[in-house]
Amino acid sequence: MTNDRIDKTLRANRRDFLVGVVGAASMAPRAVLATAATTTVLAGVAQPASALTASAAAGSGESTLLLPVPGYLSFGPDEADFVEAMVNVMCPADTLTPGGVDCGLGVFIDRQLAGGFGKGARLYMRGPWREGKPELGYQLPLTPEQFFKAGLAAADTACQKQYGKRFSELDESGADKFLHEVADGKVTDQRVPLASWFNELVYPLFEQACFADPVYGGNVGKVFWRAIGYPGLPAVYSQDMIDFRGKPFPGAADPKSIADFA
Repeated sequence: MTNDRIDKTLRANRRDFLVGVVGAASMAPRAVLATAATTTVLAGVAQPASALTASAAAGSGESTLLLPVPGYLSFGPDEADFVEAMVNVMCPADTLTPGGVDCGLGVFIDRQLAGGFGKGARLYMRGPWREGKPELGYQLPLTPEQFFKAGLAAADTACQKQYGKRFSELDESGADKFLHEVADGKVTDQRVPLASWFNELVYPLFEQACFADPVYGGNVGKVFWRAIGYPGLPAVYSQDMIDFRGKPFPGAADPKSIADFA
């Protein structure tokens, strides 16, 4: 979707974020962030939320499963405001799904950043920090959580300069337009490569939030699985792959998640 199509069909067009933004977006220069700036945007992290223990029937017995509960483990209040506004723009409420917040997209992203992925558990973090090929991902001395938060702060600052408002204060049309400009490399920051931030980190997390197993916080009620006819875990049954190749799968009407087998 291009910006000149933001008109009366805005609500339908915003759902194009699910399929169209990344491929058309340009890349911003990769720059190393100053330590002071990183420290600033990492200040004020929300306190961890408690876990909810749910009982799920499994055969003749029962087992417990930790499920996400409301509250954020990584985001502070201002960060949460930005992310909630963003996921609601990228996934607007309509006849197919609730809004992004109600689908758990913000919670999924928060949990990923608060866990091993966000902390850079599998990343080599000792440099040297050089510009790399696009397929190598961003080359910065930051964990995904730090990069995400630095990008939020930079994007919000750019939004205030451009519109005189924080991102969370924009109306739907303005927020949608601003996200497209970020993705297209039209919104820049001297320290944070915002197009890289959006296309290589934010958008992939958004996609994962939509289609991951609900136990990770997103895809609440398996709403996205139902929308595309995905059966959940039964999709990995090899014989079903053979028997139903190219045919509608009956199990898609009642998809099963990890929790259903716990």
